Amino acid sequence: MAVYKRGYQRYEGTRTTAWERLMVLPRYSWSRLITQRLVIAVLMMSAFWPLLCAIFIYIANHGELLAGFGQGFQRFLAVDGNFFRVFMSVQSVFAIALAAMTGPGLIAPDLANNALPLYFSRPMSRWEYVLARLMVLGGMLSAVTWIPGLLIYGMQVGMAGSDWFSKYWNLGLAVFVGFLMLVLLTSLVALASSAWVKWRVVAGALVLGFFFVLAGAAQMMNAIFRDKAGSLLNPIYLLERLWMSMMGIDSPSESEPGLVQCVFALLGLCGLMLLVLERKLRPVEVVK
Repeated sequence: MAVYKRGYQRYEGTRTTAWERLMVLPRYSWSRLITQRLVIAVLMMSAFWPLLCAIFIYIANHGELLAGFGQGFQRFLAVDGNFFRVFMSVQSVFAIALAAMTGPGLIAPDLANNALPLYFSRPMSRWEYVLARLMVLGGMLSAVTWIPGLLIYGMQVGMAGSDWFSKYWNLGLAVFVGFLMLVLLTSLVALASSAWVKWRVVAGALVLGFFFVLAGAAQMMNAIFRDKAGSLLNPIYLLERLWMSMMGIDSPSESEPGLVQCVFALLGLCGLMLLVLERKLRPVEVVK
């Protein structure tokens, strides 16, 4: 039959759900990222610290191994809020490094090759596109943050028993919520950097600069103005302050920003990253 004799026919096949369409981007992105050697190397290195912490917990919960040591060494092996704070601080470094490597390759190629009209011409909005990219980074960063953190916490609860859990039940919640905030902020920074500069290397440098250069700039502002208000520009300080408050080990001085100020500063940074994504992710761009 000739082509011009074919009339319009509505598609009668099976339709995928909105969730299945949303998972297309993460599925293919994960399969591409997991083949990169550098990403695999960082994931493997990030597993060493949880392994050492698991060995630490095993030794701390076996008193017969500590019989020959003094009380000072036994206090050093205490598994409390300080232990989990150090664990989260080390794993956050791996999370930031992983986001700097994987995040810039999620949006920058689409912008450089003008692929956004192809995405948005399908049943996918801009915020669904952002959510799909966030799921990619969130899945990668979860493997080095809250998943091993909860495994370590569960190991300690299983060995220490109900008495330890009743005393330190808040640590598990602090690990989960604190790491989720880290994953959200780091993912948004990586996506916003990728959308802003469109070059992977520069975007990766922006991710590292956002966390480490801002930390140095905040310390410089505190030294110049002789105040602690500049710490509100330090995302690492804000995250650690949130973690310590949830763990019950926070004892800030009167000159340091309060917990409420730190939470609003974190939300402000996340809102700023969302604003950058809203401005840069457009299917059509008008150049004057």
